Amino acid sequence: MPSALPLGDPAPADGLLDPQAREGAQERAFSLYIHVPYCTVRCGYCDFNTYTATELGGGASQDEYAGTALSELDFAAGVLERSGIPRRPVSTVFFGGGTPTLLNPEELGALLGRARDLWGLEPGAEVTTEANPETVTEESLARLAEAGFTRVSFGMQSAVPHVLKTLDRVHRPERVPQVVAWARAAGLNVSLDLIYGTPGESLADWERSLDAALTCEPDHVSAYALIIEDGTKLAAQIRRGEVPDVVDDDHADKYELAEQRLAAAGFDWYEVSNWAREPGQECRHNLAYWRGDDWWGIGPGAHSHVGGVRWWNVKHPRAYAQRLGDGVSPAAGKEVLDGDTRYLEDILLRVRLAEGLPTSALHAEGRTAVAGLIADGLIDPQAAFKGTVRLSLRGRLLADAVVRRLLPD
Repeated sequence: MPSALPLGDPAPADGLLDPQAREGAQERAFSLYIHVPYCTVRCGYCDFNTYTATELGGGASQDEYAGTALSELDFAAGVLERSGIPRRPVSTVFFGGGTPTLLNPEELGALLGRARDLWGLEPGAEVTTEANPETVTEESLARLAEAGFTRVSFGMQSAVPHVLKTLDRVHRPERVPQVVAWARAAGLNVSLDLIYGTPGESLADWERSLDAALTCEPDHVSAYALIIEDGTKLAAQIRRGEVPDVVDDDHADKYELAEQRLAAAGFDWYEVSNWAREPGQECRHNLAYWRGDDWWGIGPGAHSHVGGVRWWNVKHPRAYAQRLGDGVSPAAGKEVLDGDTRYLEDILLRVRLAEGLPTSALHAEGRTAVAGLIADGLIDPQAAFKGTVRLSLRGRLLADAVVRRLLPD
């Protein structure tokens, strides 16, 4: 089952934002995340808020979803205006899931078009959709490009059949180069998402997946360590001894191999789990999260953030549709971040970026910790001497430990 929503304060039915959200809004970028909560099969490792395409009805079906999401886009525009937030063009749009490409290109294009009508898009705006390789065709990718999409992120995960089987992935490895070629022909930038550390995956298996991904010549690669989440099918299989547990040292070896292979192929890391082939091919939408910009999350369970005000929608698609149908906010809860929380999150997120974190942004305790982090080989000494905390390769493996040392006890 999907993970629980966070605790927080009650969200107002009219959705209006606290006055704090207006402060400095004109200087912050504005992005949209659009969640499509449907999959053909729920993967055994996944705890995202997703549902199989046929299990819901009563106003929550896949066929009705685009219309409901359009309603939240309209609601969002009204809330921002009534809350005194200046109208800003959208800099990035990201369709995630679930499997957004279970909706047809016309539905996805209609959602993007409504965003364009309500706010406008920045020149050169990045518009991404995630996609399972089995849910796109040459024609559908061309139609997405025609609708204004600029980028597609394929969930490759692995090139090894037994690893895909453990993860409950339904695509065939040979499908990936085919869909990448179709996306390229449509003029779309391509990202491939990989997962390492699956139970039963050897180092040779992971090397095979990296090599297969690089053979496709993507613009961007994400590589995430598999985290076993409570309540998932895979967690239950491990608990019953049906598959082996994950091993931290195995994760470290595979991360180092990913850095070696990707760097040799001309990719530079820009965030701990993300590499781009060329400057400008980073995922600008994710950078907006890590840099603390504003975004509105559309869809059941989606999270939003504007100027230190954060809220999250009800999880179930039926409750989500019902609230919008009643003309009230679909938000389940909210929180207004205080200065200490915003500082903590700023350090937590920005230290993961290759651009680094200015030491001037640290409180006294953090600045004092820098010398020890250099001595332990966790940050780049040359960058530190120039006033920036930038993780070394070893520091990327121990990023959470670096953050703990930079924050007050």
